[in-house]
Amino acid sequence: MTKRTVGALAVGALIPLCFAAEEWELPLDQPQLRPGPAMDVVATNCQICHSSDHISTQPPLNRATWSATVQKMREKYGAQVPTNQFEQIVNYLVATYGKK
Repeated sequence: MTKRTVGALAVGALIPLCFAAEEWELPLDQPQLRPGPAMDVVATNCQICHSSDHISTQPPLNRATWSATVQKMREKYGAQVPTNQFEQIVNYLVATYGKK
């Protein structure tokens, strides 16, 4: 074993100790979705994977961008959004978090 390998092993052994001493908790209260049409559909489909702050911290987006975002969640991240609820989700996002 080289000195470099021994040093790397020693540092690697210390990393769990550094993190083990640090305790943290996730906040219990998350931002709520804004009231709007089909809010329950959004909560059911979107909050399975992420909290509402991922929605509320986006800049105001237009319909095309919200639609592309929901489609990306389906295609890239595997969101199980039923086809018949896709437009309801986009309509909610545009009405409550879209560009005025």
